Amino acid sequence: MSETIRPAKPRIMAIANQKGGVGKTTTAINLAAGLAELGARILVVDLDPQGNASTGLGIDVGSRLKTSYDLILDQPDLAEVIQPTRVETLFICPANADLASADIELAANEKRSQLLREALRQPAMGTFGFDYILIDCPPSLSLLTVNALIACDSVLVPLQSEFFALEGLSQLMLTIREVRSTANPALKIEGVLLTMYDKRNNLSQLVEGDARQNLGDLVFRTMIPRNVRVSEAPSYALPVLAYDPASKGSEAYRALTREIAARHKFAAQQEPA
Repeated sequence: MSETIRPAKPRIMAIANQKGGVGKTTTAINLAAGLAELGARILVVDLDPQGNASTGLGIDVGSRLKTSYDLILDQPDLAEVIQPTRVETLFICPANADLASADIELAANEKRSQLLREALRQPAMGTFGFDYILIDCPPSLSLLTVNALIACDSVLVPLQSEFFALEGLSQLMLTIREVRSTANPALKIEGVLLTMYDKRNNLSQLVEGDARQNLGDLVFRTMIPRNVRVSEAPSYALPVLAYDPASKGSEAYRALTREIAARHKFAAQQEPA
């Protein structure tokens, strides 16, 4: 039997990029699954009105009676919002289209930027024993994303290996800097993750070189390749690690998980015989 070294409180990580189609949700789902494989208890908070993380983890729309919309605006009983998934020790706070109107409703609230932080740090959260909370942000720098940045300990930024990829980071970095200077001074950048990487493609190699030159150690050693299994897995409502454990996409997300777990000194240790 293994005993996991658990942090005193869950580490909260936002996965954010205002540009869509960069592998943000795919990374949230598969990093969560990878951490679960290490023995961690994980909560994914789906903060995207499209609800793709919820769908990708097998929560059908009809089952989303209480969602992250309720978590932020109504502060319900956490047991009503948090649902198990098909992956053991991996749970989700799902999302639906109600979130699309959340920005308007948040704008009238004096504490509009702090509500998610309060929801995730309420004492009742401790009863679930989560090691990590991963927030899948919407593809925009909206009030929802600002809530996530204020609520989290660190931000993981997926970066698609394509032309002008780094230029799209500037506004996100400015937003992170502003949040750090005002509402969350401890906010860190967990790292920048190159996604959809094709080592046969000169452009991917150029983007990697550019990213490492400009961002240095902020860029993870691990890169996520273009892989058909990664693309197929959501249609089966599974992380690629469960859908095809031996695929190159699964191997890459496991490598990312190990890289992050090593930074946080999170590990499963074998009990003495």
